[in-house]
Amino acid sequence: MIKVQEYRGHIRNWKALCTELKISPFLSREEREQAILIKAYEAWGCHMADHLHGMFAFALWDEEEQALFCLRDQFGTKPFYYYVTEDRRLLYGTMIRQIMEQPGFVKELNEDMLQLYLSLTYAAGEDTFFKGVKKLMPGRYLIWKNGKLKITKYWTPSFHPDNSKSLEEWADEIHTTLGNIMPEVKEKDEAAESFLSGGVDSSYVLAMSDIQMTDSCGYDEERFDESGLAKETAGILGRKNSRCRITPEEYFEIVPYVMYHMEQPLGDASAIAFAIACKKTAEHTGICYSGEGSDEFFGGYNMYRNAERYGENLKTFYVGNTNIMKEDEKQRILKNYSENILPIHLVKEIYEETEGLDPLTKMSDVDIQIWLEGDIYLNVDKMSTAAGLEIRMPLTDRRIFDIASRMPSKYKVNEEQNKVAFRTAAAKVLPEEIAFRKKLGFIVPIRIWMADDRYNQDVRRLFRSETAEKFFHADEINAIFDDYVGGNSDNWRKVWTIYTFLVWYEEYFVKR
Repeated sequence: MIKVQEYRGHIRNWKALCTELKISPFLSREEREQAILIKAYEAWGCHMADHLHGMFAFALWDEEEQALFCLRDQFGTKPFYYYVTEDRRLLYGTMIRQIMEQPGFVKELNEDMLQLYLSLTYAAGEDTFFKGVKKLMPGRYLIWKNGKLKITKYWTPSFHPDNSKSLEEWADEIHTTLGNIMPEVKEKDEAAESFLSGGVDSSYVLAMSDIQMTDSCGYDEERFDESGLAKETAGILGRKNSRCRITPEEYFEIVPYVMYHMEQPLGDASAIAFAIACKKTAEHTGICYSGEGSDEFFGGYNMYRNAERYGENLKTFYVGNTNIMKEDEKQRILKNYSENILPIHLVKEIYEETEGLDPLTKMSDVDIQIWLEGDIYLNVDKMSTAAGLEIRMPLTDRRIFDIASRMPSKYKVNEEQNKVAFRTAAAKVLPEEIAFRKKLGFIVPIRIWMADDRYNQDVRRLFRSETAEKFFHADEINAIFDDYVGGNSDNWRKVWTIYTFLVWYEEYFVKR
């Protein structure tokens, strides 16, 4: 007998699976997806994820084998954590707080993570900020039997460039594949909305869907505000648009809520805006589309255009999308610094897997395996869950990645443009000025707001607090903060990264 012990997710190809596994399609979604997991495990065992499309993390108890089988999807869209107690019991769940509430858990800070965090701004790799709590990484399954733990990597991003196709043929394949995926993203009787920025990803998803209402964030600071472009796009596509205006007061007020529900510190400033957007959107829908995934798959970041000039040097420094503080600076500000804890160690295996491939592919693979899991998908899952909103990401799909894995880099970036083939596909349903619009990113006016004494009082408080004194040389971090307030806006990310850690630490180790 197989029993579902834990499950979070959305299985897209449920209709095909119900037919293949002889499951009634008339069950409720919860009953249907649990039945799929059980029948898929019985049919395919450890290889069951090869047959599932969607977002998922789960744990199954196999009564006959007296074994626990836990699995996380290929990209890590849903989190999964585990912890071995002193008396050799396994605690597990899709939330760290689930584990913390169970007998046998001992709450201790894993201070080593702080050193990595100050560079990356997120908890990268399998370790977490809680000592002993580990992430089951993407594309892996875990078996717990007779008090022994075994983790297997069942899927690795692999790349096999095919030079036989033209740009237009690649664009056609993207467009056709996305067209096949979209009907799976929601059922006909489900109501949903869609996040919409001024960029191509969310615009393309919207154009390929039947969604009528879109949701956007905006600010009074015009140079950071994409909401006007979003409204214009919605109008062109004949859809409605709802704009959420984010104020600096609201932004700073919600930071503790974000760090608590994130469960680990996250120094991505857009996460705060995203949390506000999730809460506002959840007031009028339970499901929302979002466009994550295509940047990493298809070469969407502007820095990818520098890949060729980095060449073989990549593996000495490139650890993902963010690298805020260098080692000499961390050594100067941290009270406990170890020369053995380096971000580059996290990606050594990835560079070994991509040996012989071109620099852009190597950069993309690092971001797919490290950045997406540690920052982007963590943010999407935690903030939507906290708000009671379910987010579905049509572009994060193995069938979409399969195209990217075969596409030569010349169709991803060139000297003038990023995401070339993807934009060409999007132009089939979007005006060219939208499909080829320069990437802005989900930007926030934090670099302006945090220098303003009307909004930065909590930053000042924490930088001068006993909490800060535990981990940092206070004079050093306050010098960084004073330099930032004095006009060196380049320091804003360093200040924000330190601040978010301190807020998170207060939430989990001071208040509770």
